[in-house]
Amino acid sequence: MTKRDDIRPGEIALPFDPAGREPDAGVIFIGQAQTPWTERSGCPRNMGQARERGKTAVITIDADWRAGLAGLAAGDWIQVLVWADKARRDLIVQSPKHRNEPVGVFALRSPVRPNPILLSLTRISAIDRDAGKIEVDALDSLNGSPVIDIKPFISSADQPGAVASTA
Repeated sequence: MTKRDDIRPGEIALPFDPAGREPDAGVIFIGQAQTPWTERSGCPRNMGQARERGKTAVITIDADWRAGLAGLAAGDWIQVLVWADKARRDLIVQSPKHRNEPVGVFALRSPVRPNPILLSLTRISAIDRDAGKIEVDALDSLNGSPVIDIKPFISSADQPGAVASTA
């Protein structure tokens, strides 16, 4: 691996690039995210920023997987898993601008991680199952990013609710 000069103070890079390792499992891309964001520097850092910009996105599902869209409808909330294929993968400790000190990658929602998987909670605006097109209120990923999976948001299962303290 080549030495990277774009490391902020306090950041720690792995001595290898995870992309070069033998995979433990396989991932099948089921489609693509079509967003207005073409450059990393202009891409929203989170869904809040994406929604503030007021730009919708379209998820296009490949023909083989379109039958899996049955049961989804406009107005539904979905969790979209996207592979951030242009993200760096070797930083294990990062110094984000919004934090006072460096933190481990697993304490961040940064796309810079060993497996660059983005998770976005978004709402379906329109759906065309036959064409495999799902228009959503926003996405915080680059245009053309591969989609890994879509899951429904189920409030009774996905909201923590009242968590009992064990202390």
